[in-house]
Amino acid sequence: MNSEINHLRELENKSIYIIREAHKKFKKVGVLWSIGKDSTTLLWLCKKAFYGKIPFKVIHIDTGYKFKEIYEFRNKYTKEWDLDLVIAKNEDADKKGITPEKDHFECCNARKTEALKQCIKKHDFEALLLGIRRDEHGIRDKERYFSPRDKQFKWNIVKEKQNKQEGDSDFIAMQDTEFDAWGIYATDFGPENNHVRIHPMLHWTELEIWKYIQKENIPMVSLYLAKNKKRYRSIGCECCCKPVDSESDDINKIVEELKTTKISERTGRVQNKENHDIMQKLRHLGYM
Repeated sequence: MNSEINHLRELENKSIYIIREAHKKFKKVGVLWSIGKDSTTLLWLCKKAFYGKIPFKVIHIDTGYKFKEIYEFRNKYTKEWDLDLVIAKNEDADKKGITPEKDHFECCNARKTEALKQCIKKHDFEALLLGIRRDEHGIRDKERYFSPRDKQFKWNIVKEKQNKQEGDSDFIAMQDTEFDAWGIYATDFGPENNHVRIHPMLHWTELEIWKYIQKENIPMVSLYLAKNKKRYRSIGCECCCKPVDSESDDINKIVEELKTTKISERTGRVQNKENHDIMQKLRHLGYM
């Protein structure tokens, strides 16, 4: 048990170090809060990093399609944690009638990515903290802790190299190596970039997140707890998420379930968006 507690403390310390580095380096920082387990844990870590009070704005991208439990949780803890909350919504998506029923990709890009772009421009953010993890999705395994986005908000993970003989194109890695083992992170990216995405929780796993929630007694949306033998492993828009079979109706049971389950964390997500190529395209355009 002591070794497990020490391991969680190491994960926590590394994340808090990265959060404080971001706050020291950038003047205008925001933290994205989807109200899911990872982003809520990130807020908890931010609170611990600054002794109970988060010193920057908390951003919720409101697609208009979130579960009612998410909105209720957001309203409750915005008050309890004294958050400086910014609700970002792309009103044009409603005017244009962009809905998930028509096209999930278009809807995600308009209601999430474009809403985030508008928010960044409005508040002039230099850096954003996000609670993504490498083990959550294959495309996120390519991320680094400090990751720049260019003037078009794009994630240039690759660059095109023309093959003059055959006339086609190859793609080669563009991101520089990050000396993570030494705690050395590049934070200067030049004027060609719009902002920097910072990922303090890349090194965590889903099981470690839940063990930490268990240890810290972090509040979570009730959707994660089984009801009628169904629960959500991953939450977002109600139209894009389905529950999985489960009898885990408390945090302790979730931890035990995750030790043996063979079901992928994002099994309940809309599959056409979870496709590797689709997800990479979305993230290249600025998606979280």
